[in-house]
Amino acid sequence: MKQIKFISHSEEETLDFGKKLASFLKKGDTLVLSGDLGSGKTKLTEGILTYYGLENEISSPTFTIVNEYIKEDTKIFHFDVYRLEDSSEFYAIGGEEYFDNGICIIEWGEIIQDALPKDYIHIRFERDDTNENIRILNITSYGKKYDQLLNKLED
Repeated sequence: MKQIKFISHSEEETLDFGKKLASFLKKGDTLVLSGDLGSGKTKLTEGILTYYGLENEISSPTFTIVNEYIKEDTKIFHFDVYRLEDSSEFYAIGGEEYFDNGICIIEWGEIIQDALPKDYIHIRFERDDTNENIRILNITSYGKKYDQLLNKLED
């Protein structure tokens, strides 16, 4: 497990961080995003999609559970599991089958903690009490697979 922190001073910086993160992602990678509503989870996802030229495609999967984006041979699955009771509902939609088939971005992933793969990156978004534009991203790698990726993000 490795932990790093990124402080974003604007939506644009969160978007740029998402693009940088996307440059290191590949099929089979999983990101779990946690934080209050409006804390930057969707903005980070927009940055990831922008890296792949899919910035005009983004929509919140709040009511559909998962949105699928495809760019050439890259598939991105954007989940919002906020409305799920627990991981049994995730299994019921075949959620675990997505993990090996593309890049998975899971908002509110702590709800399905026991369904997550062994290796994933967890990004917890926090607001700054003194500046409404600042977001603190606490990034943790679970499993050794992502330790090197976090080292690259720190550079």
